[in-house]
Amino acid sequence: MAMDRAEPRLSRRRLLKGAALAAVPYALLPDPRAGAQTQSADYPPAEWRPASTANYTVSDRPGAYAIDRVIIHVTQETYSDALAIFADPQKKVSAHYVVRSADGHIAQCVREADIAWHAGNWSYNTRSVGIEHEGWVDRPEYFTDALYQQSARLTAAICAKYGIPRDREHIIGHYQVPGTDHTDPGPDWDWVRYIRMVNFS
Repeated sequence: MAMDRAEPRLSRRRLLKGAALAAVPYALLPDPRAGAQTQSADYPPAEWRPASTANYTVSDRPGAYAIDRVIIHVTQETYSDALAIFADPQKKVSAHYVVRSADGHIAQCVREADIAWHAGNWSYNTRSVGIEHEGWVDRPEYFTDALYQQSARLTAAICAKYGIPRDREHIIGHYQVPGTDHTDPGPDWDWVRYIRMVNFS
């Protein structure tokens, strides 16, 4: 037997409430974006640029999952395009942070407590913080001094926060994730320099 799926009629009370709201001057209503604007990043120098909630898993790390890795990525996109991709609910991808090439500016897109979808491997996603770097694996000019410096400071702060050793076993490239077909950060990423900078940050 088919059920009637007609929309329920609005009650008189709801109609009156709507009319009352319509009479309130717009300037007195709270800004619907206020929550997003006042959200602060886990890493204070970062700007909060949230990913779509459709692109990561809400969690309570490190309580739910221990965090014992930092995974280094390269966007293969511009900084602004990477942020737009993470904000698009159709894309099903995100990272915790994105570092801009020109000046090392950092955006946080996913809370460290939550599980970003960056590694292509659920186990590695649950145990890591993912950092994207603006650029392309075959264009080393994107790996600027500012990008290295600010990224190294971020990674050092994450390692200090979660007790992660500052070495190549725990700070890895996306290419080292089991099952991946990615090559980032690529052969032009200077791992020796980067790990040294993380240790002196």
